[in-house]
Amino acid sequence: MTAPLACAVEWRGREAYPVTWEHQRRLVSARTAGESIDTVVFVEHDEVITRGRKSRDLANVLDAGSIPVLEVERGGDVTWHGPGQLVAYPIFALGPDERDAPAFIRRLEGWIIGALAPFGVSGERRHGYSGVWVGGRKLASVGIGVSARWITWHGVSINVAPSLDGYRRINPCGLDADVMTSLLELGCSVGLDALREQLVARLASDLGRAPLAVA
Repeated sequence: MTAPLACAVEWRGREAYPVTWEHQRRLVSARTAGESIDTVVFVEHDEVITRGRKSRDLANVLDAGSIPVLEVERGGDVTWHGPGQLVAYPIFALGPDERDAPAFIRRLEGWIIGALAPFGVSGERRHGYSGVWVGGRKLASVGIGVSARWITWHGVSINVAPSLDGYRRINPCGLDADVMTSLLELGCSVGLDALREQLVARLASDLGRAPLAVA
């Protein structure tokens, strides 16, 4: 079995999406040049709506109001980020045996499912859709970008305890907003810190990366 690769872990706290977006770009450039190791960036964003590569037009943005709407490089359609949501961006150089983007997405889903289990939450995949689902409702979204050099960026968002009203401004991934749920709505009072710790603890087993100390 291949030994896990070393992986830096960053917790950036609450941060505006464009700031983290630019930070991801810097990390991708450094990883491509061999000037850094793999990194997972954890963050909680201010409110923002992002449109992925499958968002052909603004039809799934219903009423953004004052919330910024950004076109980004990840796969998928429209989603919302905001306070109470834990977001993780893996900036990984995929090895030759990892270079399958759909398979990497499945690994990210498994990573989330494994991290939820200690809190008594049974996450699952849903055929035909990305993300993690609980009882037929979507708890976590997954949307990645992969560079020409097989460096991943963008990533996953898990609804811990956000207001779900932001989703009513869009059709999240083309779906009705009522499909979205959160750990709080499911009766699970876990905090962002505790969930983040579980995700870090599972980096080696689920994603093949051995975490270093959180920066």
